[in-house]
Amino acid sequence: MKDKPIICHVTSAHPEGDIRVYHKMCVSMADEFKVILIIPNAISRKEDNIEIIGFNTSFKSRYERIKNAPKQIMKLALTVSADIYQLHDPELLRIAPLLKKKSGAKVIFDSHEDVPKQISNKSWIPSVLRPLVSKLYSRYEKKACEKIDGVISVTPIICDRFRKINPNTEMIANYPNIIKFQKVEGINKIKNAICYIGGLSTNRGILELIEALEHCDAELHLAGRFETEDLKLKAKAIKGWNKVKYYGHVSREKISEILALSNIGMVTLHPTPSYLEAYPIKLFEYMSAEIAVLASDFPLYRALVEKYDCGCFVDPLNVKEIGKTIQNMLSEPELTTRQGLNGYQAVLKEYNWSNEKKKLISFYEKILQSNQDIE
Repeated sequence: MKDKPIICHVTSAHPEGDIRVYHKMCVSMADEFKVILIIPNAISRKEDNIEIIGFNTSFKSRYERIKNAPKQIMKLALTVSADIYQLHDPELLRIAPLLKKKSGAKVIFDSHEDVPKQISNKSWIPSVLRPLVSKLYSRYEKKACEKIDGVISVTPIICDRFRKINPNTEMIANYPNIIKFQKVEGINKIKNAICYIGGLSTNRGILELIEALEHCDAELHLAGRFETEDLKLKAKAIKGWNKVKYYGHVSREKISEILALSNIGMVTLHPTPSYLEAYPIKLFEYMSAEIAVLASDFPLYRALVEKYDCGCFVDPLNVKEIGKTIQNMLSEPELTTRQGLNGYQAVLKEYNWSNEKKKLISFYEKILQSNQDIE
């Protein structure tokens, strides 16, 4: 008789150390369940009380991975006597019915994003084909998710869509683990410092942000990798670059230092379908570090930030507005400090992984207690 139910997480695309897959879904659940992770290009071992099963892949393209990885994973998954299989990638929905049938276990899908809408921004899909691919994927996703035991996703909008397909849908948001983002002591604020931490791409608004520095007295502390070398050269050619302190890709410890010296965290992402309906992790990281946020004026972001009065909003495509708002926020340090403290309280009260962890445990227990499979 098994001491604990076995949860087997399966991914064909996520790397080792992925925040959601590994740290949140696996490590934080290891005390409650026996957790197994099947993941590509990893060394099989036991770590953090997780049984990691790695498999080697050398796919030359995404298409090759999407076509062949599920077959490899299916074989490995059937060697594990799991009670629940949690699939983390859309391509794995293809094996969900057979996995349920052959294993007799429960199967759930963790949708990390709104894939049909994300397809419109996938550069590796020819633009002329994206509407058709999105439509075909929607049909595929609907058919597969109707037949599995449950769905997890990350925002209210995405979950509402899935509930129409499978009523057993739960929102498990990517809120931060507040233990990892405690304020660093001994580092003083720099009066005009603002920061952006994360991937640096055109759609994340990096060029507009640097241009906006020409319209305010601010120093941008920038950490992350540029999507392309060409984009990096474009950024450096902007006049505002002389107000940028660029760190490149840095450690978590360095990120904490940058957050500690900053007054405002920037989340001026472009209004793409994916960003309009997704919670940006950096938003919660800024709030965890007690700094005010300046975010794109999207309804989803407003619902989060206005509730606790922890920041301001701008049109992310309006360079002058971004610059003016930065200047206004820096000119009112007492207000900005209060917004930062409000953000931290919001994280303590609501926007934290501890709350989501409890929801996830309840969801697993509900799935385990359900004896009636969805036909």
